Amino acid sequence: MADSGDGGLFDVPGAAPVTGGGSLSVNTSASAPLAVRMRPRTLDELVGQPQLREPGSPLRQLIEDQRSLSLLLWGPPGTGKTTIASIVSQQTSRTFVEVSAVTAGVKEVRAAIDGARATLVRGGTETVLFVDEVHRFSKAQQDALLPGVENRWVTLVAATTENPFFSVISPLLSRSLLLKLQSLSDDDVRRVVDQALVDERGLAGEFTLAEDAADHLVRLAGGDARRSLTYLEAAAGAAAGRGVTSIDLEAAESAVDTAAVRYDRQGDQHYDVISAFIKSIRGSDPDAALHYLARMIEAGEDPRFIARRLVVHASEDIGLADPTALQAAVAAAQAVQLIGMPEARINLAQATVHLAMAPKSNAVIVGIDAALADVRAGKIGQVPPHLRDAHYGGAKDLGHGKGYAYPHDEPYGIAAQQYLPDVLGDTRYYQPKEIGAEAGVKERWERVRRIIRGKR
Repeated sequence: MADSGDGGLFDVPGAAPVTGGGSLSVNTSASAPLAVRMRPRTLDELVGQPQLREPGSPLRQLIEDQRSLSLLLWGPPGTGKTTIASIVSQQTSRTFVEVSAVTAGVKEVRAAIDGARATLVRGGTETVLFVDEVHRFSKAQQDALLPGVENRWVTLVAATTENPFFSVISPLLSRSLLLKLQSLSDDDVRRVVDQALVDERGLAGEFTLAEDAADHLVRLAGGDARRSLTYLEAAAGAAAGRGVTSIDLEAAESAVDTAAVRYDRQGDQHYDVISAFIKSIRGSDPDAALHYLARMIEAGEDPRFIARRLVVHASEDIGLADPTALQAAVAAAQAVQLIGMPEARINLAQATVHLAMAPKSNAVIVGIDAALADVRAGKIGQVPPHLRDAHYGGAKDLGHGKGYAYPHDEPYGIAAQQYLPDVLGDTRYYQPKEIGAEAGVKERWERVRRIIRGKR
């Protein structure tokens, strides 16, 4: 099942849109999950996102100054999007209405907006409309939000894990203030865990947490505050089941059913393992590459980090020896964003094996680095006159474009003419290798180069 923004932390199954505190303030008793009990009540209690909590920030204006600002909250799961909506529901005097894009349709959206409009007509309070997972709304459903936002019948607070420039219609995006939430750091998540250990709403000091166990829980949380509290609660339950009040690494492991891997995401092990991963792919050993991939996954490494390294490697060490390598790496990165873990481990593994088995060539990175070195050394020179822009008045009088040979008018679509500045002469940057598909590129480039240089 896909992660729903903040993991469904504040969702009440089957609940209808509600006013006032809404389902976001339901069940804060001792029977509630630890993650719900520890939900921040004010912006000052919110961990992370300092850019959103600054004095005078839009969130401060919405909550403390009661300003009518429609907000679009965009960020990874567990970073506080729904938590912010919860704070708004409790800290403002306005009516609060919640709809979920998973279950609500156009009818429910229009009903919420009509209700807000009727309340205003009667002289009642303004309405804050919270839409979770707004990217799941169809265009028609998002269109239904526009009249309410445009006329300020509602103050919209919408949350999404997807890029809103692709998943939210432009009219709605232009009428809302986009606030981007950043992934929580391990230090942020550790503060959440430490607070839950001592807070009266949490474990109230009844348990202690060993350092290695804390590191394990934080690492597995992967920047998701809710997940860290879910793991902590399970670990406390495991310790209690053994009749102890100290949560050790064994209790943490058994609680989340994941073995601790000796891997420091911020230290030497982080760099050693990713280095071994890339070098195994470069060395065409898929078994070793999958081993290091598994170590990173088990240690809770951010899958986006792994995907980024695959994308870089596809061009750095493979290039045109296998042009499909970059496509495979980019597809894996997109899959990580679309479906998340644990399913995305399969996509990462496929891309890893593809890149490991691909023929290797570093001609692309060697070429661009050599060109950059010349530019930085001042070997730039003037653009040859026949290549300069000739589309503005007076350009032809300056000789711009004069003598330019249009390649499509030439045999094979290739014209014999100078492209490099004079200072670079006959410099070679891209020197393809006779490996994989690049062998064909090399053969073609040598023929094309002779025609361009007039050396048929």
